[in-house]
Amino acid sequence: MFALINLSYLAAAVCFILGIKGMTRPKTAVRGNQLAAIGMLIAVVAALLHQEIISYAAIIAGMLLGGAIGVWLAKRTATTEMPELVASLNGIGGGASVAVAASTWMHAVNATGAGSGGWTAAILASIVIGSVTLTGSVVAVLKLKGNIGDSRNNRLWHSVTLVTLIAAVAGAVLFATSSSTSPLALAALVGLCLLLGIGLVQPIGGADMPVVVALLNAYSGLAGAATGFVLGNQGLIITGSLVGASGLILTAIMCKAMNRSLPNVLFGGVLGGSDSTASQQDEGEFYDGKVKYATPDDLALLLDGARKVVMVPGYGLAVAQAQHAVKELANQLEGRGAKVSYAIHPVAGRMPGHMNVLLAEAEIPYDQLKDMDAINPELPQADVAIVLGANDVVNPAAAEDPNSPIFGMPILDVHKAKTVVVVKRSLSAGFAGIPNGLFIRDNSLMVKGDAKEVLQATTSAIKEL
Repeated sequence: MFALINLSYLAAAVCFILGIKGMTRPKTAVRGNQLAAIGMLIAVVAALLHQEIISYAAIIAGMLLGGAIGVWLAKRTATTEMPELVASLNGIGGGASVAVAASTWMHAVNATGAGSGGWTAAILASIVIGSVTLTGSVVAVLKLKGNIGDSRNNRLWHSVTLVTLIAAVAGAVLFATSSSTSPLALAALVGLCLLLGIGLVQPIGGADMPVVVALLNAYSGLAGAATGFVLGNQGLIITGSLVGASGLILTAIMCKAMNRSLPNVLFGGVLGGSDSTASQQDEGEFYDGKVKYATPDDLALLLDGARKVVMVPGYGLAVAQAQHAVKELANQLEGRGAKVSYAIHPVAGRMPGHMNVLLAEAEIPYDQLKDMDAINPELPQADVAIVLGANDVVNPAAAEDPNSPIFGMPILDVHKAKTVVVVKRSLSAGFAGIPNGLFIRDNSLMVKGDAKEVLQATTSAIKEL
């Protein structure tokens, strides 16, 4: 039986690896998710057979309750809220690791006394990382939802975080070296680590929350791996390690895509420096009298003679649920001989792959979806580039203004197209909180309104030409 259990964990690990590989491309993403789900099912069944379960009824009840909550969350969460959902799941994973590690330690101490040094280290890692993940995820969710803003006194947060970090390290050392530790001391350590999670995330600017979410995903995996060592469960160790490694890789990719410093994201509460919302030129003064407005009818006339059109989807398209409307417009243009492609920034929609999933829902061909490196050389030849709710990822200040907070951030070179049409509800700033010079370029027009409504009106106008 033991050999069969180990083979099951190995099979689950293979499914996880193949699943992650599949999710690197839109064409294989669905299959990748299915493989990962199969791997998790195998791991769960193996764990239930491997461990001595006191009450299977309680386990099944918990699985049914958790599954019901998961289905409810999935159905009520809009595509635009996926970053918040991912952050919430990260926090739940971290909280679960803390609960399992703490209860296991208390049970072991009451039964046989303190365990080995390695086992104690695993307990500590699970508690520290899990607690930081839990409260850090809560702060990230609240910032993404706009319920809390960026801190106005980062120095205070840096001081609090530094003091908390020192106290948590001291508490962990005492915990590891003491032959008998009271539950109250354990609770105090958990409390310090929970506060540390808040302190590490709160000073980080709202524009960097997508990067923070990716990092917290890595933390939840590492906490899970540590919990696997606590329980002696190879499947949990493998799964947690994969999540931790892939999360760290994703964090590094996003840092590069957003021109952020990984150390500042890792230790933002202590080192400071990742606040990208420091902008702040008055938007009224920046845009006053410089924006050229157009209508859907004007856009239809412009597109009627276009041979190469590039759609640039952003968060505004996701909010408006305009993926089917953009597909209908693209069909009309292709019927008139135009070549249509879609420019996808690595963090378009506030999360890697967000736009790919949204556009795939409208059955847009995968070969029309082009990443930043592939589409940028083509943009100077584009007759019309239609920006659908994107902001920071098309802001030319990132390439042209050394004083801009986003300078150096890789962007889509939309400003190089022959004509740029920006479809946006307002002139409000993007996630980085700064005005966008693209809106006042000589080759730019703006059509104000909901992306879905504008695209539908444009499609109707083209049909009448």
